Amino acid sequence: MTQLRQDVDPGEAGLDPQALERLDRRFAHHVDEGRLPGWLLAVARGGRVAHLRTYGRRDLAAGLPVEADTLWRIYSMTKPVTAVAVLQLVEEGRLSLDDPVDRHLPVFANPRVYEGGSGSDVRTRPAHGPILVRHLLTHTAGLTFGFYHKHPVDALYREAGLEYSVPPGKDLAETVEVYARMPLQFEPGTQWNYSVASNVLGRVVEVVSGQALDEFLADRIFHPLGMTDTGFRITPEQGPRLAELYGETDCGGIAPIPGLPVRGRPRFLSGSGGLVSSAPDFHRFMEMLRRGGELDGTRLLSPGSVDLMTRNQLPGGAELSAFGAPVHQERGNDGLGFGFNVSVVTDPARTLSPSSPGTYGWTGVATTAFWVDPGRDLTVQFMTQVRPKKLKVFPELRRLVHEAVLD
Repeated sequence: MTQLRQDVDPGEAGLDPQALERLDRRFAHHVDEGRLPGWLLAVARGGRVAHLRTYGRRDLAAGLPVEADTLWRIYSMTKPVTAVAVLQLVEEGRLSLDDPVDRHLPVFANPRVYEGGSGSDVRTRPAHGPILVRHLLTHTAGLTFGFYHKHPVDALYREAGLEYSVPPGKDLAETVEVYARMPLQFEPGTQWNYSVASNVLGRVVEVVSGQALDEFLADRIFHPLGMTDTGFRITPEQGPRLAELYGETDCGGIAPIPGLPVRGRPRFLSGSGGLVSSAPDFHRFMEMLRRGGELDGTRLLSPGSVDLMTRNQLPGGAELSAFGAPVHQERGNDGLGFGFNVSVVTDPARTLSPSSPGTYGWTGVATTAFWVDPGRDLTVQFMTQVRPKKLKVFPELRRLVHEAVLD
C-alpha cells in the first residue's frame, strides 16, 4: 500500500497557510452542517504534498474517521485512466486515434443519426461518416446518457434499460452492443455530449489488447505505478477502509445509498466509472500526468501523448458551453475545452471559478475531483462520497485553493 503524507511546509511550496486554514474551516463547516460526511484534501506542488487534511467520517453510522488511506468510489475519475490505456495502445501502433470504431467493434458499422420524432416514431438517417476513436475520447461521438431526460434519444436509452448506462445483468461486451443499436444524437465530431463513450473505449481496449479491462489496467497502469488500492473490486482486507456512499436528500442532508458493488469482481467493467481508489494511489496517477507520463523511473506514456490528452481537442478550440449539446450549454462550461477525458481551461477569465490556462482534470458523481495546473506545478485532489442533487462544492473549492497559491 502506497503512503501519502505532507512532506513540505505550505510556505516553502509557495502556498499561504492562512488561506489553506480558511479552506479547511469552510469544508469542515459543510461536514458540521450535515452536507458532507467527511473529506480528504491534498494539495501538492512540484510533486511534494504541501497540504493534506482529513475531516469527518468515512462511515457515519460506524463512527469511522476519514483517513489518508480511505478507499473511495471515484466514478467518472475512471475516465482519464481509460484514456491513458487507449493512448498506450496508440503508442504501440495497435490502435489509431483516427481508426473507425467499427474496425475493432463491428457492431458500430453504419451508424445512424437522429433526424426527428420520438419513441416508436423516431426518424434516423445514415451518418455522413464513422465514429472514430478520437470521437469517443472527446465525447463527440453522438452517444448520450439515458438520465439526461432532454432529448428523444435519451428516452430510447432508457427504453433499452440504459438509464444507468448498463442493462441489468449485462457485461461490457453485451452492453456495448446495446449502445451500438441506438441512434446517434448528432453527426460524429459536430457536438460535445458527455456520454457512455468511455465504456465503449473500455471495450475497444479489451478487443485490441486481448485482455479484460480490469486485467489490462492492472498490468499496464496500476501495478507499474504502485497503485495497490485501485481497481474494480476490493479485497476483504481492504473492506474496512471503504467509505460509505451517501446521497443528498431533498432537505439538503445526506443519507446512505447503494454504491458500486465493489466487493467482488463486477460483471460489468465500466471504463466510465467503475474504479475504487485511494488518495495515495490517485496522487501517483496525477503525478505521472504532471511529469509527462513518467513516475519514479516508470514511463507509461510519452510526453507527446500526455500533451495530446491534456490539450483542448474540440474543433477550432471551441468551448464546452458553445460546442456542447443543449444540456451542456451552461455558465459552468464557459472558458473550458476538452481533451481526452479531461476538461481543459482555455480562457480563465470566462471560467466560473479562478483557474490558470491549461489546467486540466475531472470529477466524479460522488463529489470527488482532481486537477493539475501545469503552469503552477500544482496538483489537487478532493475525496468525499456524496451523490448530490443541489450540492455544488467544486467552484468554492477551486476558488479557495486558487487564493492559497502565492506564486
